[in-house]
Amino acid sequence: MSEETKTTTATAAPAPKAPAKPAVPKPEPKPELMFTVSSSPHIRDGETVTHIMWQVNAALAPAALFAIYHFGVPALINMAVGIIAAVAAEYIWQKAMHQPVTAFDGSACITGLLLAMSMSPILPPWMVAIGSAIAIIIAKQSMGGLGFNIFNPAHIGRAALMVSWPVAMTTWTTLAGDASVDAMATATPLNVLKMQGYDAVVQMFGGQGAMYQAMLLGNRNGSLGETSTIFLLLGGLYLIYKGYVNWVVPAVMLATVAVLTWVFGPSGLFTGDPIFHLMAGGLMLGAFFMATDMVTIPMTVKGQIIFAAGAGALTVLIRLLGGYPEGVCYALLLMNAVTPLIDRFVKPRMFGEVKHAKGGAAK
Repeated sequence: MSEETKTTTATAAPAPKAPAKPAVPKPEPKPELMFTVSSSPHIRDGETVTHIMWQVNAALAPAALFAIYHFGVPALINMAVGIIAAVAAEYIWQKAMHQPVTAFDGSACITGLLLAMSMSPILPPWMVAIGSAIAIIIAKQSMGGLGFNIFNPAHIGRAALMVSWPVAMTTWTTLAGDASVDAMATATPLNVLKMQGYDAVVQMFGGQGAMYQAMLLGNRNGSLGETSTIFLLLGGLYLIYKGYVNWVVPAVMLATVAVLTWVFGPSGLFTGDPIFHLMAGGLMLGAFFMATDMVTIPMTVKGQIIFAAGAGALTVLIRLLGGYPEGVCYALLLMNAVTPLIDRFVKPRMFGEVKHAKGGAAK
């Protein structure tokens, strides 16, 4: 057989069959992923801004109702005007700026109510309306709305009214109940302390025990939100229980005021009355309902401690050495101003960040 025949025969021979591929099983459905990579926030629950804000309003309601009972119709009118003016100002602004309307989420309501409760019950209602409009438009909406304001809106409104109409802002009703004093019939306890001293305050109530009782229950003069300590305390404890307020902030602020007023007393070191200062003025209202504002306080717990201690120290400084008998409003505004600075220098360590010792060696 020739070479050519051999080649043809070899070429014509059938090729062996390739082994059959095993059947690939269909992939089973993947279980749900346990981890989701997404942008913050990573912790979500059913809470909403609207629900939280109305809960804060509810916590303040008992003290507000007592103020109406204590001061009568003028208190009710000023609260209503403060709330309506605040809600209306936010609604008009958002409509004019073609923004989503959030005027009824409770945040404007609490601003107007807090503003009214930080002022005299006999303040003309039109001044309350102006203060609410300033609080909403200038301190809140012009900065971007809820979540972007640097300063507490209610305190900005109060401060604006204080510099515009100081006489009206410091005019009070006569003292309620059994407490009476001829020379200072329209003064608050802090006014009497500033003008006549601590002994005059005790004498005004007829004794230290009677003074504590009147200030705890609310049988005294002052702004709408500085009468009944017990209702403000109960409202603040409710917010802490619900988790809307970090207890550290009011605790540190109140403790700072108590310690400093005890140390720097009227008759020398360690002669002060911290119980009086804790219940006097707008400290309880400020510590539980304004210093705890989620927007205007530092983000970290350490920063919040610095904020609260600074607010307490400034309150004592203004009360004891300043020209005003009360210092909570300006103390909180000053600490609001330095909140960005506190956040800059008091930062939490990032996840996975290694803290280095001196010389560059990792701990």
